Amino acid sequence: MPLNRSRLNQIIFGSDTPAGRTFDLILLVVILLSVLVVILESVPSIQAEYATTIDVLEWIFTVIFTIEYVARIWCTTSAIRYMGSFFGIVDFLSIIPTYISLFFPASHTLLIVRALRLLRVFRILKLGRYMKEASILRTAILASREKIIVFLLSVAIILIIAAAAMYLIEGRINENFDSIPKTLYWSIVTLTTVGYGDATPITVLGKCLASVMMLIGYSMIIIPTGILTVEMSHAARRTSAGCPHCLDGHTDPGDRYCRGCGRELD
Repeated sequence: MPLNRSRLNQIIFGSDTPAGRTFDLILLVVILLSVLVVILESVPSIQAEYATTIDVLEWIFTVIFTIEYVARIWCTTSAIRYMGSFFGIVDFLSIIPTYISLFFPASHTLLIVRALRLLRVFRILKLGRYMKEASILRTAILASREKIIVFLLSVAIILIIAAAAMYLIEGRINENFDSIPKTLYWSIVTLTTVGYGDATPITVLGKCLASVMMLIGYSMIIIPTGILTVEMSHAARRTSAGCPHCLDGHTDPGDRYCRGCGRELD
């Protein structure tokens, strides 16, 4: 079969044919290899020994992605729409740093943006069916944003108060707490239960305050989890209100007809 524009469009943008699946899998392997090269290049010993090989590989991958990008523009039904889409922008950003590096050598490190192209794995491996769950999570986050904002503001107030208190307690005798910005860093690390240990109080009162902050930190983990869990439960119920006539339909309270099959609900 001649490789005309329609045939090329079917191969590049479709994954339901053997040729389309083969193209997508080859593209995925090439993307993985290109990202691996960028990662290895950041290792000084590898860069020093294989600099020329890495440069050659980067240009090979760039040429491949350039040909692919041009082919997508040529065979798509709407070039402007593709170029302005998320994947169109990512495809462009995955090739342009190599060309810019001819004038600004440091810009080639931006090639790591090619990792975003791995998102095509959702289409290649037909993982789109999981987007319903992603939609539930997005809905839950949006529904709980006011509660989360209030929670974060409360946390910020606690952090500032704790930082000021620790500065008053240990500021004059402990160099790790000789300014409020330093104690603010300590309060963030302590409240989030990370505990680097690079700044620790030495007075009894300071240790008591640190203990209280640790306990507050553990208790605060529960709050956003509970908020999000409740909203996810509500979103799941709204999304999964099923239609008795079909598997794909979903309804909301008050709907007369199924949004999937269009049949009247009982």
